[in-house]
Amino acid sequence: MDIVGTAIAAMRAGEPRSARGRFTGAWGLRFDSAGGLGVHIVLQGSCWLLPPEGAPVQLTAGDVVLVPFNQAHGLANDPNTPLEDVRRGQQAYWQSEADLPPGVAPTVILGATYHLRSIRPHPLIANLPAFVHMPSRIGTTQTLRDVVNLLGAELESQQPGVTAAIPALLDLLLIYIVRCWYQRADVTDGWAQALRDPGISAALAAIEQHPEHPWTVGTLAREAGSSRAVFARRFHDLIGQPPVAYLTWWRMTAASHLLRETNQPLQVIAAKSGYQNEYAFSRAFKREFDTAPGSYRRTYCIPSEASAMDGSR
Repeated sequence: MDIVGTAIAAMRAGEPRSARGRFTGAWGLRFDSAGGLGVHIVLQGSCWLLPPEGAPVQLTAGDVVLVPFNQAHGLANDPNTPLEDVRRGQQAYWQSEADLPPGVAPTVILGATYHLRSIRPHPLIANLPAFVHMPSRIGTTQTLRDVVNLLGAELESQQPGVTAAIPALLDLLLIYIVRCWYQRADVTDGWAQALRDPGISAALAAIEQHPEHPWTVGTLAREAGSSRAVFARRFHDLIGQPPVAYLTWWRMTAASHLLRETNQPLQVIAAKSGYQNEYAFSRAFKREFDTAPGSYRRTYCIPSEASAMDGSR
């Protein structure tokens, strides 16, 4: 079970959106703070990433920057260039790709946004730094570079199927960025260590793949191939909470996703969440969200989207 993929899937909503532009001369863009995830890929040329705090970071061709929860930031040809506000949600919020003068080498940038439900962010995503910079010269795997190259080729070719290929490649891009970050040797926080620990990652996968199972610390320890005491201590040290607390957190997270995205009855969702009856499930859900499951569904569920995702048409 892919823990990174599960974490992203639990938070994602809708398809990613992308836009691309060519820039010459003096240019600067200011991005306000917004929900979701943002990605910038320098396909050609170079520019500067301007965080709200700290020194500017130069980006060169092939560099990828992930902006978790879309922190406010800027992109510019030079750190001293004035920035113009970007209106999010526009398909062409990058400058239009006008014909370039002969002999002028542009900076070409691909931008993508992923809408995430931040009601209950997965700690794997929430623990990412404000900006994840993956330079092309170091820190990126061949698979990540391959996806970047494929995206650039699809945007240039406009072959049949491009409208389906680009969102699929953007999904792969996000997974590879997060994966590459946590695999970096200099990233040593708890979740990075957990993903590298065969026992803890096996327990996490068991919880996330089968939340309905009557897990205990003992049965999870067996999944991890460890003694109960050693497993409980190791899990708490890396994840930041006891195994059963994380189990409850994941069950409620998965349940909230089903309430938002499907029309499944509460009884079915309760069973999938590891509860024997709807009453016990509702009581646990209200402790976590301070609202009943039915009220939560009415607040956050869009009926037409739920029906489509549930397969009932």
